[in-house]
Amino acid sequence: MTKLISWNVNGLRAILQKNFMDYFKEVNADIFCLQEIKLQEGQLDLKIDGYNLFWNYAEKKGYSGTAIFTKENPISVSYDIGIEHHDKEGRVITLEFQNYYLINVYTPNSQSELARIEYRMNWEDDFRDYVLSLDSKKPVIICGDLNVAHTEIDLKNPKPNQNNAGFTQLERDKLSELLSSGFTDSFRYKNPTLIGAYSWWSYRFSARKNNAGWRIDYFLVSNQIKNAIVEANIHNEIMGSDHCPIELILKNPS
Repeated sequence: MTKLISWNVNGLRAILQKNFMDYFKEVNADIFCLQEIKLQEGQLDLKIDGYNLFWNYAEKKGYSGTAIFTKENPISVSYDIGIEHHDKEGRVITLEFQNYYLINVYTPNSQSELARIEYRMNWEDDFRDYVLSLDSKKPVIICGDLNVAHTEIDLKNPKPNQNNAGFTQLERDKLSELLSSGFTDSFRYKNPTLIGAYSWWSYRFSARKNNAGWRIDYFLVSNQIKNAIVEANIHNEIMGSDHCPIELILKNPS
């Protein structure tokens, strides 16, 4: 079995002052992916026994960024998706293992008033092309904060949010397009009708206390290995960020 964890930590230095290392040691994942680390190179000297650490920093200070901590040494590591105007925000790390690729991604937010929706649509198409180019070589696992709730059961209040960032029809359709190109949403594969399962809550209006959340963090796996999915869980009991960790357990993907 291989255990993977993905967590948008909303600032790694901040969460390290809270419960991060306790949870990290307790969960003992084979691969641990982070989004929104909000770090620049040299700002954190972190070493973890038994893990290889890979970082992708945004050019803008205190913004975005991704990291992967993995027990198994990858065959190769690549950063970003090879398109200059996308590759400034530290949003993607790809690790190649013997039998699959792992892509850790922090998808751009469309922002209030949908100020960045046009860029987001461009990103979605280019990212999908990148993913499919790898999937043609070997199976792909995509994890991270995709900044979209796919269907109405993926957020507490779908009706009033229909035109808001993260639940526009445009964004939902892009995720549908990615899935239909050969991927499975692991959580819905195991929990097709479960409601009230969310991975992000606003800091406002006691949203987490009331579980008024959104499921915007995902593990997507190539259809060719979806039968290897053993468990797909959301650990909403783990605090420290406005997101919670999500987990995927696979039968021997490597």
